[in-house]
Order: sequence, then C-alpha cells, then structure tokens
Amino acid sequence: MQAAAQVKPKQKIWKKLTPYLLILPVVIYYAIFWLRPVLTTIVNSFRDASGAFTFDNYLMVFAERDFIPALRNTAIIVVFSVTLEFLLALFLALLINRKFTGSTVFLFLAMIPMALPAVASGAMWLTGLTSHGWINSLLFHLGFEHKIYWLAGSEASLLALLIVIDAWTVIPSVMIILLAGLQNIPKEVEEAGYVFGGDYLTVLRKIVIPILNPTIQTAVILRLISAIQIWLVIVLLVGFSRLPVLVERIVYYHEEMSGLNISYQMATGYTIIVTVIVSIVALFYLRVSGAFGKSKEAK
Repeated sequence: MQAAAQVKPKQKIWKKLTPYLLILPVVIYYAIFWLRPVLTTIVNSFRDASGAFTFDNYLMVFAERDFIPALRNTAIIVVFSVTLEFLLALFLALLINRKFTGSTVFLFLAMIPMALPAVASGAMWLTGLTSHGWINSLLFHLGFEHKIYWLAGSEASLLALLIVIDAWTVIPSVMIILLAGLQNIPKEVEEAGYVFGGDYLTVLRKIVIPILNPTIQTAVILRLISAIQIWLVIVLLVGFSRLPVLVERIVYYHEEMSGLNISYQMATGYTIIVTVIVSIVALFYLRVSGAFGKSKEAK
C-alpha cells in the first residue's frame, strides 16, 4: 500500500510535467534562434561603433530626413491597405461561402496571387508598369492610345498604386482565414435568424459577424503586422529612398549603405522602433476590438 501511495504522487508529477517536456524543444529552438538575436539587437541598439552605451542611435534615426516620411507612408499603407483588404476579403469569403455554381473554380483563381513569392509578384508588376509593359499594351489594344507612366507619378499616386498591388497580393490569404471561420458557423444558427424575421444583412450584422469576431481579430492582426513590414515590392518597383517606409530603411542601412560607420546603429535603431510600433498597434487593436475584455469575462 505504501509503495502504491508513493507511485501515485510520482505519476501526478510526471502528468503535470509532460506538457512542458513536450514543448521544451520548441522553447529551446526559440531561445536560440529567436530570443537570443532579439536580445542582442536590443543591446546593440544602445551601443555606438566603439561599443560604448549611448542613446545617439535613436537620436540619429529620429533626426534622419526620411524618418517622418517613412513613418507617415507606413501609417497610410496600414490604414488604407488593411481596411481595403479586409472589406474585399470579407466580401469574397461571404460570396464563396454561399457555394454557388463555379465557386470552387472562383476560389482557385482567387488564391493564385497568394501562391506567388513576393519577388515574383514584384517582378510581374514591374514588367507591367513600365512604359512598354503589358498593362500599357493591354490598354492600347482596348483603344487607349496614350501611354501611362505609372511609376513616374507623385508620392501619393505611388502609394495608391502600392496599396492596390498589395491588396491584390494579400486579399487571398485574408479571405482564406475568414472563409474558414465562416464554414465553422453552424447553419442552424443562421437559419434561426431568418426564422425570427431577419433579412440577410441583419443576420450578417447581428449573428455572423459577432461569431466570426475571433477569426476577424486573427486576420486583422496578421495583416497589420505584415502591412507594417512591407518593403520588398516597393524596392523592386521604385528602388530605395523614393518611397521610404520603416522596414525599407532597415534594409537600406543594412544592405545598401553597409559601408558607413553608422549603418549598423541606424539599422538596429530602426529595427527596435518597428518592433515597438508593431507591438503597440497589435495591442491597440486588441484593446479596441474588445479581446481583452472578453478574455476577462471568460475567466
């Protein structure tokens, strides 16, 4: 009896430890390949070229000529791009979820941009937006005789063009997340709304959207983070510094201007600033969407 009594506490201990042992390899992986580089970057962002502690790295970033334009352009992309992509992705997800004739083919075609790597997508649009590109050729065959110099416009027109390209690329991934959430909603719940006299918009606003809210939060947060980190398509289309954004500045100092004495300090300073902005934006959205309040109510 005593031996059995001693075994039971050991079994309880192992039962409690098992989940932590199972995730231990992942924790070790992140500690080596994620946490260590992050901590190293944070420490180095407060060091000058000689290794001495300083705040000058951040002062240099804030004083840089392109910092305010990069911050402004990033904010514009986040606000307009995420809003446009969410609304169109929700519309497409609702449309495909109705399972009309040919909806499977439509879903396949809509997912094609998601399968293209960012470099391939940027190269495709670059060949189309040149003066002799396929877009002007298509417009010529449709009756437009004058060429449009897409990449020669103002910063505002380039931002609008970038938002359209980014929407074309990202909408499929947001649509898939929302479509998965819609397909998990029991049909009986929607049918009950119609039975009690609700029309389509009423059922959508009062039943479908509230149930879909956790999925919407996931899709929007992922999109917010990726919108802040956009840079590759900009560099492929117009190069560095013409349309500055925050992450583009990191790559600029890390790759293009790596020979300067302050290159590493500028790159690390921008990196920490972007990390802080991403965290603040994600927390702000969760706060506004009520995610924190709901978690407290659940407890």
